[in-house]
Amino acid sequence: MKLFTEMTAEELREEMNRAQAEYKKMQDMDLHLDMSRGKPCRDQLDLSMGMMDALNSDADMTCEDGFDCRNYGVLSGIQEAKVLLGDMMENNPSNILIYGNSSLNVMYDTISRAMTHGIMGNTPWGKLDKVKFLCPVPGYDRHFTITEHFGIEMIPVPMTPTGPDMDLVEKLVAEDEAIKGIWCVPKYSNPQGYSYSDETVRRFARLKPAANDFRIFWDNAYGIHHLYDTDQDYLIEILAECKRAGNPDMVYKFASTSKVTFPGSGIAALATSLNNLEEIKNQMMCQTIGYDKVNQLRHVRFFGDIHGMVEHMRKHADILRPKFEAVEAIFEENLGGLGIGEWTNPKGGYFITFDSLPGCAKRIVEKARKAGVTLTKAGATWPYGKDPQDTNIRIAPSYPPLEDLKMAAKLFTICVRYISAKKLLEEMGELGQA
Repeated sequence: MKLFTEMTAEELREEMNRAQAEYKKMQDMDLHLDMSRGKPCRDQLDLSMGMMDALNSDADMTCEDGFDCRNYGVLSGIQEAKVLLGDMMENNPSNILIYGNSSLNVMYDTISRAMTHGIMGNTPWGKLDKVKFLCPVPGYDRHFTITEHFGIEMIPVPMTPTGPDMDLVEKLVAEDEAIKGIWCVPKYSNPQGYSYSDETVRRFARLKPAANDFRIFWDNAYGIHHLYDTDQDYLIEILAECKRAGNPDMVYKFASTSKVTFPGSGIAALATSLNNLEEIKNQMMCQTIGYDKVNQLRHVRFFGDIHGMVEHMRKHADILRPKFEAVEAIFEENLGGLGIGEWTNPKGGYFITFDSLPGCAKRIVEKARKAGVTLTKAGATWPYGKDPQDTNIRIAPSYPPLEDLKMAAKLFTICVRYISAKKLLEEMGELGQA
């Protein structure tokens, strides 16, 4: 297989014309396929329908401690839910707060509280001249949307297969008191599917930030979202590591059941130090008397314990694994050895990341859209939606049916070949003859 970069102008024109002919055939199929977001498919949602039977009008609605879940109270969540989510997050239930359905909502509220009231007696961020956040890139667009919404300056930090560039992270947080936090998706990251190495986690726990109110926003969204039974990534537990390093208050750890049960009706949790918890609960008392304890109880009755949750996630993996493998196989078959794209092969999570030749990502996404395949907007994986090299595209295999997904992946590779050939011809000054 010849590299595109080694092809002559004539060979590139032939490749471009061949790809365009294939594209036209697929365009005539009038496709309407969505690979834009990591949504569970219907088959995955069906796995949790038993939750609807976990509670009925005859159900005992009391917790183990005798509390009636239908009533007001229990600000931090019922104990059974803390145990279940604590096992899922690998944290002590005493370090857990149970919220509503969305961990993103919890992250937003956490930033909002820091802006208006500060963290542990420090100046509220909203009263400071400048507040900055570190953003590993490519990263999760909704994280970046939150910090942009609050006017926080975002500083890109390169991601590697073992996590963020820790030399740069350590340097920046030590030098600049205005840096108040960093976004992290430490396991099966969005969008690459990378997991932080042991060394990376230990270096996070041993950070020496200039700001006393610096916090690591540790979004462990895919902590139990493995694709394989035996080949799985593991993380050192960050709260315990921070405590050992003498930084017990430095991390907020977020998780939810959004891609475990129903994304719109799951339960979210925050794990952090007891000092952080006390401050957060004091502020939460002004916001709510308690979250949906009936839903918390429903989850507990449905799973029973963490073992039930693990078995449930194996069923998810059985649905997702063929989709990820199909995309990876189609990419390899159609793009392997051409030198016009690289992609990740994650062991879990919800995304594959694709890196095109510089200056091609937006055009690839737009060409796919015109043929009926919707992808995440190019640039979304960077702060402010600005990918400086215009290379990164997030692929979300979960939602389409397998056969539709295969067509979408094939069309994507056609678009990559066409746009790459066109780009190289432009650089040669030969496009006018194409």
